[in-house]
Amino acid sequence: MYPEEMVLPMRAELSEAGFQELYTAADVKNAIKAEGTTLVVVNSVCGCAARNARPGAKMSLDGAKKPDHLITVFAGVDKEAVDAAREEMFPFPPSSPSMALFKNGELVHMLERHHIEGRPAELIAENLKDAYAEFC
Repeated sequence: MYPEEMVLPMRAELSEAGFQELYTAADVKNAIKAEGTTLVVVNSVCGCAARNARPGAKMSLDGAKKPDHLITVFAGVDKEAVDAAREEMFPFPPSSPSMALFKNGELVHMLERHHIEGRPAELIAENLKDAYAEFC
């Protein structure tokens, strides 16, 4: 587990953009099952992928369509919440960072680490915006 002081600025990057930080399995499952669309960002310390994942997630929200709910859990810190989110992302294997879009509790779009790593934030945002156009 990472020290809270280390992850605080990375948490803030998403929470200041309107993402709700969740820490328990029950909260994650309830949020995902909420009516409408929910974007789940599994945040990460990993500099090679997460440095573009967080800005990409934020940039994706500047379009006409966006998810009804925004939540985030932090890999390597919020174990219970991350495990619950990953359960809902099945059959995709655990990866962080990652992003999943749910509609009425059903997984409809997934960005795994290999879709994020090495890609600019703008490309990540466009991928998400395309999903929002289809599902939101």
